[in-house]
Amino acid sequence: MRILVATDAWHPQVNGVVRTLTKLADAGKGLGVEFTFLTPQSFRTFAMPSYRDVRLAMPRPARIAKLIADARPDSIHIATEGPIGLMVRRYCRQRKLPFTTSFHTRFPEYVRARVPVPGSLIWRALRRFHSASSAVMAATPALARELTDRGFDNVVLWPRGVDTHLFHPRAIDLCLPAPVFLSVGRVAVEKNLEAFLDLDLPGTKVIVGDGPARASLEEAYPDAIFLGEKHGEALAEIYAAADVFVFPSKTDTFSAGGARERPSGRGLSGEGASRRDRRCAGRRARPRPPQRLLRRARHLPAGLRRIRRQLHLGGVRSGLRRQHRDGGRGAIGREWGGAG
Repeated sequence: MRILVATDAWHPQVNGVVRTLTKLADAGKGLGVEFTFLTPQSFRTFAMPSYRDVRLAMPRPARIAKLIADARPDSIHIATEGPIGLMVRRYCRQRKLPFTTSFHTRFPEYVRARVPVPGSLIWRALRRFHSASSAVMAATPALARELTDRGFDNVVLWPRGVDTHLFHPRAIDLCLPAPVFLSVGRVAVEKNLEAFLDLDLPGTKVIVGDGPARASLEEAYPDAIFLGEKHGEALAEIYAAADVFVFPSKTDTFSAGGARERPSGRGLSGEGASRRDRRCAGRRARPRPPQRLLRRARHLPAGLRRIRRQLHLGGVRSGLRRQHRDGGRGAIGREWGGAG
């Protein structure tokens, strides 16, 4: 089976969309599925305003048609709502070809972080873009429900996975004052990192990732540790060494970092946590508002142990350790054969 995926996000970008699609292609090989990616690498590009690390494609209809014809796909999936996604959608609509789409980014929040545009206008455009899709794929049950509530049709669940052979509890010491609060992801304005860095916390704040806001944040928050991009075993060791994973972004639909922290045995605190499903090892965690947790954390001499009790994640961590010890992947490793 041949599947063509149209995406405006591709290497050398480092983000959740690129990571998801790359691992999907790797997993497809073992299932007899051949993926072809229609990406900005096939077109002239220009730097995205306010985010020069991201290149936007300038696709022409004739070029789009030739690349799709050359790929001879059995199915077409549109992963992003950018210029390539729009042109491939147009191609399919003109030829009455079915296609699927996926919802990766909360663009209303993403755009509002840069330009004062009413969110209702952007949601309307997104509904129109996805309206012709045979299936709109969402990463979590909470996101699927939200999209349905916002008027999206044909919403289906496309859950993610994580490599539990790489991300698992282990004894790692970063030689930093504990507890260590870790945030992993692109360092950009839409990630809301200031909300995390402004908190009065014990221990150490560690940021892993790179992006256009890194230089200004490093200067503004000299007590935080910025480690830049990390991959593979180096990244897994940092997860294992941290005590609490913090995910302040309001624009992401799924946190790959949040998925990795669970098998690594970390507690999780994040923006919007109260409305996000937390299922792991068959148990459910009840998140607490970060502000309440952090107010109390300053007065807790035992630090991390009691922080985890406040988060109600101690049982989840134990379950993860038992699950890893028993060799089972459970809910988070089920998809893609455990690929992260």
